[in-house]
Amino acid sequence: MSVKISEKTIVSTLEKLEKLNLDEKLHAELSWCWNSYVADNNPVGVIEKSKKALDLFKAKREENSKAVAKKLVDDLEKIVLN
Repeated sequence: MSVKISEKTIVSTLEKLEKLNLDEKLHAELSWCWNSYVADNNPVGVIEKSKKALDLFKAKREENSKAVAKKLVDDLEKIVLN
């Protein structure tokens, strides 16, 4: 499985989850999975949690298109769909 996961995308996702106060548990889990990925290069957890964040961000964009940047959604889709 060849997946390119951008640190910038994950950090931006974590910041946006925190800023919008969307899901503290997801924030903690994604943060843990990211640190685990950095240590062992196993992307499974990061991809799973990124998908949950992506779903939340898409729903938030439905409410307010300016709440979450389209680029962040696009970048998360690249992680999830690869």
